[in-house]
Amino acid sequence: MFNILVDADRERLSNVGNRQSVVKCAEANDSSMAIYTGRGDEGRTDLRDMTRVSKASARIEAYGTVDELNALIGTVRPTGYDDIDEQLRTVQNHLHVVLADFANPDPDEDDPVVRADHVDTIETWIDDYDEELEPLTSFILPTGSEHGAQLHHARTVCRRAERRAVALAAEDSINDQAVQYLNRLSDGLFTLARVVNARDGELEETPQY
Repeated sequence: MFNILVDADRERLSNVGNRQSVVKCAEANDSSMAIYTGRGDEGRTDLRDMTRVSKASARIEAYGTVDELNALIGTVRPTGYDDIDEQLRTVQNHLHVVLADFANPDPDEDDPVVRADHVDTIETWIDDYDEELEPLTSFILPTGSEHGAQLHHARTVCRRAERRAVALAAEDSINDQAVQYLNRLSDGLFTLARVVNARDGELEETPQY
């Protein structure tokens, strides 16, 4: 979706691209976004600063995986628990900030970026749920109720997003807070999976070696 926003809004201000794409974007008013522009038909896309990069680049792979994670979390809501649904809604908004952060190699002061308070929010949730959960004494299998298992799945995709972000950081400068947020979020999703399973009456299973 962030690519769509960039393609639609930026292209109106640019002379690059084919005439057909520019016409399509010109037809979109300020309150709507064009769904297609033709800008990516050759396997390249625009970053926030209008740099053209391959869709196979490490940066696109990183925020594309964050987009996948966000969509997966969207399939979990509603869980039937208002507090968890509200937290997941907050996470989805946080992930849009991560998308914008990764898509912008050189952000201005007023551009959206991940901050320390985003990380603090996840840590607070984890700490608050400690009182509700039994102490964790061993590894557990990623299973349980429908929503509990979905949250475990989201945790693994979050870990993949973090790995993609670390790979990007190895070749380009990115916001360290965004990487830290993904790391903490995977812990948060693990905790939420345990909470949902506990509330749904699902017993945790330990792996057999």
